[in-house]
Amino acid sequence: MPSDDPDIDIINARKLKELREKATAMEKAKASQRQQEQQPKSSREIVSAYLYDRADKVLDLAYEQYPAQTEAIITRIARLILDGVITSRISGGELLTLFRSVGLNIRVNTTIKVEEDGKLISFSEKIKQQNDLP
Repeated sequence: MPSDDPDIDIINARKLKELREKATAMEKAKASQRQQEQQPKSSREIVSAYLYDRADKVLDLAYEQYPAQTEAIITRIARLILDGVITSRISGGELLTLFRSVGLNIRVNTTIKVEEDGKLISFSEKIKQQNDLP
């Protein structure tokens, strides 16, 4: 419906073009979102969603030290999660115990710190200080 004023026709055409561009952009966003939802998650992503309390660090160490064996174990854990056998979250200690029970001795760097005069110092440093005293 052309109006009597050509400026109004130009404004309406510009708005219509903007609306079409927005609709196209929204359709593209929805299509990419649907495509991402259809892509299956990797076993590591599935298991990572169930990890807490430093379990992600244990998993990273396991992949660094035993990549092939860790992948096999994580694939099995992911299958158990998808099948509904595992429903609770997995702590770092539980994951470390699992790896060690199947023979993978994951080395985790640990330090013991004690408080002395408001400062945290390593336990070995504390022992050295006590041995140095006369």
